[in-house]
Formats: sequence, C-alpha cells, structure tokens
Amino acid sequence: MSVAPLKNTVDWNRSDPQAARKVIRSGGYTGYTAGIAPGFVQANVCILPRQWAEDFLLYCQRNPRPCPLLARSDIGDPHLPTLAQDLDIRNDIPCYHVFRDGKLVEEVTDIACLWRDDLVTFALGCSFSFEEALLAAGLRLKFLERNSVAGVYVTNLETVPAGPFRGPLMVTMRAFKPADAIRAVQITSRFPNVHGAPVHIGRPQDIGVDLARRYQNVGDGEVAEDELPVFWACGLTPQLAVQNAKPSLCITHAPSSMLITDLRNASLAVL
Repeated sequence: MSVAPLKNTVDWNRSDPQAARKVIRSGGYTGYTAGIAPGFVQANVCILPRQWAEDFLLYCQRNPRPCPLLARSDIGDPHLPTLAQDLDIRNDIPCYHVFRDGKLVEEVTDIACLWRDDLVTFALGCSFSFEEALLAAGLRLKFLERNSVAGVYVTNLETVPAGPFRGPLMVTMRAFKPADAIRAVQITSRFPNVHGAPVHIGRPQDIGVDLARRYQNVGDGEVAEDELPVFWACGLTPQLAVQNAKPSLCITHAPSSMLITDLRNASLAVL
C-alpha cells in the first residue's frame, strides 16, 4: 500500500506547529510533513492495546537507535502534553496506517472512530530533526530540493527482540561526498534522541540493501558517482516488528507523515 498523495486544500502558516496540527486536524493536509514547522521536533508514532504496551516499551529500550522514545501516553488518553498541550493523537497526523493481526489493512486520515480506552501511544524520535542540523551546517540534502524525503530501506540487521516484537532494522539513506559524510556523522552524533549517528556508511550490500528497492517506494535513493550512501536507523522499524508480533490492532503514522510537536529540535541536542 503506498502513501497517500500530497493533499493541501487550505492556506496556512507552515512555520507554526500549532497551525500545522490545526490544518491536519481539519483534514486540510494529508501529505509528507518534511519541511513543515522547521525547528520543531516531529515524531514517529505507534499505538497499541494495553496488553502489548509493556513488551513494546521493552523493545524500544533495547533498540534505542531506531526507537528513541520521546513520550508515552497514559492508557486510553489520546493526548501527549509533554509534546504539545493541544495535541490529539486521533487526528493530528496527516495519514495513518492501520494494522490488524500484523497486516496493513487500511490507510486513513483520522482514527477517532478506531480509538479505544485501552490504547497506548508511543512517540519516537524522527530524523527530520537532525536534517535541520545538517542543513544548518551547509550540507546538501538533494531529495529536499525535489520535494521528497530520504530513501527508506529494510536491512539484514536484526533488532533485539522483546516478547513478540522482533524484526530487521530499517534505515534511511542520505548521499554525501566523503568529506560531508564525515561531517554528517559528527553532527548527527549530537542527536541520540532522533536516531543519532549513522549505522553504516558505503557498500549498501553489506547490510542487505538494494538502493533500487525502497520500502513502500518511499523517498529518494539516488547516489552520485562521487558520493557515499550513509544510513541511519529509521523510526519505521517498529512497523516490521508489529507485523511479526501480530497484535489485534496497531496504528502508526504513514511513512514520512509525522506527528508535529511543540518541542524544539535544539532541546534534543547534546553538547
């Protein structure tokens, strides 16, 4: 199932996270969130029934690179006040994926009708935060110039299991000239809460990646002859773990359609 095409039906202030959530909540935007509310943290999301929540929390703790936990909701509470006071997880994401028994069955723009009083929301760090730091350092991200996102891939590297949650690591790829790749490692190492430093550089075949085969065809996989592919752990990794765990219900964000928060990216950096 592919990500829903870009939909933008109203004019709004793209620099304001509250304005972004408002228009998303109203159904006025259902596309990628890259470049929206620059300076503010965006989050991957995984929503599970209570009986699956503790094992998933343990999975995040054992796999902090792909699953850096930013917030966890109270049981049945659709709000995440540590991320934004007005946030409502039921309709503040542009596009959701709904899994039943581990299978992706539906793509929707609102989950109010699916909400239950036993659901728990997990918000995980997203690489959009460190991309801002890369750009601020003068590093080029070519895919942004094409209104795209970093290519997403499934690797042959296994995550650490927790209960029924297990599966391969997923990664995002950004291409840099060698000197810029070194700088990218230095910069992203300061952001452990949004995936941190790369997990692999060069030779994609060493981690089981074919650059022509992107996960759900998401993102840009171009690497020029004078560039190196650089791979970071990806917050879509839990979606494969969910497919293996097979909970009766799981709701996630659609790839690159993230939860926009009021947290500043700078608040996640370590000196």
